[in-house]
Amino acid sequence: MKEKIGVTSFPSHHRAALLQERSLTQIKFNKDGDLIFSTSKDKVVCAWWSANGERLGTYSGHQGAVWTVDVSPNTVLLATGSADNTVRLWNVKTGECVKTWDFPTAVKRVAFSPDGSKLLAVTEKRMGFLGTIAVLDIAYGDGELNNLNVQAEEPSLRITCEDSKATVAGWSYLGKYIIAGHEDGSVSQYDPKTGDQLENVQAHEFDHQINDLQFSPDRTYFITASKDKSAKLISASNLAILKTYVADTPLNSASITAKKDYVILGGGQAAMDVTTTSARQGKFEARFYHKIFEDEIGRVRGHFGPLNTIDVHPAGTAYASGGEDGYVRIHHFDKPYFDFMYEVEREQLRK
Repeated sequence: MKEKIGVTSFPSHHRAALLQERSLTQIKFNKDGDLIFSTSKDKVVCAWWSANGERLGTYSGHQGAVWTVDVSPNTVLLATGSADNTVRLWNVKTGECVKTWDFPTAVKRVAFSPDGSKLLAVTEKRMGFLGTIAVLDIAYGDGELNNLNVQAEEPSLRITCEDSKATVAGWSYLGKYIIAGHEDGSVSQYDPKTGDQLENVQAHEFDHQINDLQFSPDRTYFITASKDKSAKLISASNLAILKTYVADTPLNSASITAKKDYVILGGGQAAMDVTTTSARQGKFEARFYHKIFEDEIGRVRGHFGPLNTIDVHPAGTAYASGGEDGYVRIHHFDKPYFDFMYEVEREQLRK
């Protein structure tokens, strides 16, 4: 018998923090999980305490919508990418912009390597420029937060996406591969030293863009979210598709939980595609699926519009979602969430 979790038994308390006036583009916990960084279409990057949703501060300087954010593993540097065609590097503590790199087109995704020594930036295909994945070498000054502005001027590597532009990308375990999701629904594996494409798999329906790509805690596998209404769990070493999660709405974001074997998916149709006004109609809930059994096990409502971005606390104790409605919502999991198990999982424990 398939067990279900009532949605009410998921988060016992959540914080909804009204953010910028404009829709959220990405949210990210730092490695310790005490901070959340969010970007939106209103040019400002925000930092929040994850425990209570209080705003810690902002990072101002971009001249266009900010599409993406990532924080270094030591929480010293913050990287952002924007429609103003720049990647900016910020001192997390002071809010100061320590470096700006200019690109010919908008930057849609930034991601630090697992050791923080490199940063990748996915650039848009526009105005005669092909989409690229640029790799920047990152320095941390003297270790006392001085000289953070001493950074490389140019990327150490540029990967050009000839066939279909990359929309998202990240680093596998130990920074061994760069994994990218593409506009045509395919996933690629690159060598980060040479830029050579090692593998390419049509993971999603052709021409259904991959909107998000997030790694497991150990970075040996990752999850993709696509416009084709599905999410895939994929091995980083050979791009084998391990699991498929089928939803009933285009997906914008997908995240893998630590502690429990779940994945969280978010999406929803934009207002222009929805004919009726009920929130349920637009399908704006965060959906929880069992990672192994691929079943949907619960939903969490709250956003008045599509979910654009989801991230899970590194310890698996909470998750945050950012919506088209301009809100960041932080959900802290309660006991029933951790206690829930399939019968087969209980039997395993008894043995």
